[in-house]
Amino acid sequence: MEKQWYVVNTYSGHENKVKEKLEMRSESMDMQDYIFRVVIPEEKVVEVKDGVTKEKVKKMFPGYILVEMVMTDEAWYVVRNTPGVTGFIGSSGKGAKPTPLQPAEVDKILGSMGISRIDVDTELKEGTKVKIIAGPFNGMYGKVDSVDLPNQKVMLLVDLFGQETSVEVEISQIENA
Repeated sequence: MEKQWYVVNTYSGHENKVKEKLEMRSESMDMQDYIFRVVIPEEKVVEVKDGVTKEKVKKMFPGYILVEMVMTDEAWYVVRNTPGVTGFIGSSGKGAKPTPLQPAEVDKILGSMGISRIDVDTELKEGTKVKIIAGPFNGMYGKVDSVDLPNQKVMLLVDLFGQETSVEVEISQIENA
C-alpha cells in the first residue's frame, strides 16, 4: 500500500488542536510509518481596514485538515478516534475506507501554500528514483540529480534514446517511483 492524501473533517476552529493531537497520537501509538504529514490548508490574505494594510493567515477550508497516510485499519482507527475528528471526507460511513484525493487536487491545494506533495526533506534526495507525471516527459522515470527548492524545480537524469540526459521539471510534475 502507498501513502496518499485524505481529507479529515474536524470541529470548525479546532483544526490546530486536532493536528497537534493527531501528531502526538501518531507518535505515541508508533504509527509514523503509516501517518506522515498533517496539514491545515491556509493562505495569506492581505486586508485593508481603516487604511491599514494587514496580512492575515486564513483557513482555505475551515473544519478540514489534510492527512498524508497509508490507509490501514490501524491508521484509520487512530485518525478517526482522535479527539475533534468527526470523520473522513469521501467515506460512506459504517467503517468504509475513504477515497483519497487525486494527485492534481493535492498539488493545487499544497502548491498554493508553497508545499509540495512530495516531502522534499525525506523523499527528494540525490539518486532517488521518481516518475514524471506531467509535462513533455510524462510517463518517464528518472533519478534526482539536484533540487532547487526556492523555484520548486528538480534536475533529473532521464534515459533518452539510450543516453542519460539531464532535464529540469517542476516538483509538482513528479512522484515517487
